Amino acid sequence: MAKLSPSVLGVDFLSFKEQLKTLESCKTDMLHLDVMDGIFVPNISFGVPVINSIKKHTCLPLDVHLMIDRPHRYIEDFAKVADILGFHYEAGSDVTETLKQIRRLGCKSCLTIKPKTPAEAIFKYLPLCDMVLVMSVEPGFGGQSFMPCALEKLSALKSECARLGLNIDLEVDGGINKETAPLAVQAGATVLVAGSYLFKSLDLEAVVNELKSL
Repeated sequence: MAKLSPSVLGVDFLSFKEQLKTLESCKTDMLHLDVMDGIFVPNISFGVPVINSIKKHTCLPLDVHLMIDRPHRYIEDFAKVADILGFHYEAGSDVTETLKQIRRLGCKSCLTIKPKTPAEAIFKYLPLCDMVLVMSVEPGFGGQSFMPCALEKLSALKSECARLGLNIDLEVDGGINKETAPLAVQAGATVLVAGSYLFKSLDLEAVVNELKSL
């Protein structure tokens, strides 16, 4: 059964409190929070204060995805509000040291790759990861279409983790819906990030259960 990490980027914040209760009652696994700085990606979202406010109102683990330039500068701040803390391989930080720092601060570590980055580029870092996030869209905006190149990367990562004897969650983010989610799970994804597909649906509970059943 797939784990589900609903992306807060797709939510209507005025009704989020009610939707959060629905997500919790459906036994959603975690919440995905995209932090964007307008530099590493061409969009700006939110930071520690907003995440801290959400944390006060939910028991769900917070899956924080840093889409920011040189993320090592802010790891200590975000580790205070995150349960899983991820950053991009391409963002300009020392990957090994940043992954180690995340774990030292008590969070699970996640390394993320953009669509044009091959899976093989991060193989050597897998022993330091609790999760790997494969972007199936260009990071920065919700509502984009799924890029099939993510499937080959998920498969390659699954094989390498098996070869190394590692039990790492493989997360996929971007264009996840009832058509693409089964393909991602078949390729090796264990965690599905969905935003627009969930929060624009007429029956949030039904769509959550649909994805979690995969």
